[in-house]
Amino acid sequence: MDIEILSLFPEYFLGPFDVSMLKRAREKELLNIHHTQIRDFAFDKHRKVDDRPYGGGPGMVLKPEPVSLAINHVRRDDSYVIHLSPQGQLLSPAKCRELAEKPHLVLLCGHYEGIDERILDKEVDEEISIGDYVLTNGALAAIVLIDAVSRFIPGVLGHEEAANEESFEEGIFDCPHYTRPEVFEGMHVPQVLLDGNHAKIAKWRKERALAKTREKRPDLYERYKVTEE
Repeated sequence: MDIEILSLFPEYFLGPFDVSMLKRAREKELLNIHHTQIRDFAFDKHRKVDDRPYGGGPGMVLKPEPVSLAINHVRRDDSYVIHLSPQGQLLSPAKCRELAEKPHLVLLCGHYEGIDERILDKEVDEEISIGDYVLTNGALAAIVLIDAVSRFIPGVLGHEEAANEESFEEGIFDCPHYTRPEVFEGMHVPQVLLDGNHAKIAKWRKERALAKTREKRPDLYERYKVTEE
């Protein structure tokens, strides 16, 4: 997958893509991440990309001209343009799977009070949110989206089934996990995990996942129960 990030702060992304799983994915060329500075497409010598909003109000708004030029500079026939915004569709495992099938993602990071609405109408394919809260800019949201989507790109994870067993894949939390030692500060690993009966282990894991979801996120539990029924 090729990913192009359009932002005012390319330096914001130094670090997150250079360690761990994302670093290995880039080294294997499973994931290619590029950065475009929106200011490079401003018209004036001061590289001004924002202006006061029509109708008044606080803050500044990204001007349409430099944003449009930046998008079309990197756009390909197979591009899919995403604006990271709290007003977008909430990011989910299903959406991550869908985006992992796209060969070229263009991630437009919001800044200031927002982007001129005409850009969203004309240039953006979809708006995506990582949660019902507001960040200072869309750069962190872009990092979260890339990390979440990359798990579904074949070859990125060491174990291909790992992404299928994570929390939320079935609409509920993952089950509890244990490893050595068998006893830690008087606390024992559940006996069912030591007996080697895979059918019982699978049943126990599902029961514990449901119990954890019911305790911590009853809204998810009720939604899952209705779906199963």
